[in-house]
Amino acid sequence: MKVLPFTIPKPKNVTMYIEHYKGENYYEKLHQHKEIQISLVIAGEGTFAIGDCVGSFKKNDIFVLGENLPHVFKRDAAFEQETEMVTLFFAKNCFGEDFFDLPEFECFNDFFDDAVLGYKVLSNKKDISHIFSKIKSFSKYQQFINFLEVLRLISGAEKRKLSSLINLKKYAGNEGKRMSDIFQYTMENFHKEISLHDVADIANMTPNAFCRYFKQRTTKTFVNFLIDIRIGNACKLLTKKNDLSITEISYKSGFNNLANFNRKFKFIKGVTPSEYRKKSNY
Repeated sequence: MKVLPFTIPKPKNVTMYIEHYKGENYYEKLHQHKEIQISLVIAGEGTFAIGDCVGSFKKNDIFVLGENLPHVFKRDAAFEQETEMVTLFFAKNCFGEDFFDLPEFECFNDFFDDAVLGYKVLSNKKDISHIFSKIKSFSKYQQFINFLEVLRLISGAEKRKLSSLINLKKYAGNEGKRMSDIFQYTMENFHKEISLHDVADIANMTPNAFCRYFKQRTTKTFVNFLIDIRIGNACKLLTKKNDLSITEISYKSGFNNLANFNRKFKFIKGVTPSEYRKKSNY
């Protein structure tokens, strides 16, 4: 099975496609596709990798991803709730080559410009979620009207860009499969000790060659990528598991040294783990 590129299983007579992901049909491999993607997380939480950005997702998060932007949303098995997501896929030319170039749609320019790098929507979320959670049950005409309204709301919302310009790259064939295997292995084993030899073997490379390969394709070292995932997991545990000590969270997130965990956490988050926990509990 090809992991990258990924083909959205869209019916032939559909211009935009809405998919409700839950349970077994939730796709957890690094992939990219030619369609623009808008996703609403209805339930659950986990870790995402979008381009060269690694972070956490949770209920009510909204993401916009541009065409051919590599991404994966990985469920967090440590939490009981099943992940559920509604996603809308469409191409900019799906309603005609020049449809969105009409002067009436000038307000959507920021939506398409920012989507190239991917972003998280920070405001207007209640109105967007209200439409998105019901859009699959609408008639095709109602879906189209509400789709335009979603674009308007997102265009006027505050956003946080996710990827970086240098990372924009279309993976193909064996390279796509290799990158997916690397991401999959790391996101499933971050809590264990992972050596460069381990992950280089997954990529079928020497450690030195792998380090150069990964940095060229993600703009960050593999070690920093791994630390991002571990700190993201620590943040979730600090928020959700008050019965765990900082030391326990450190080890459950893959750090074997508490001082190193505290140092890395403060460098990335700007506060200590204890301060982060206090803020999240207010």
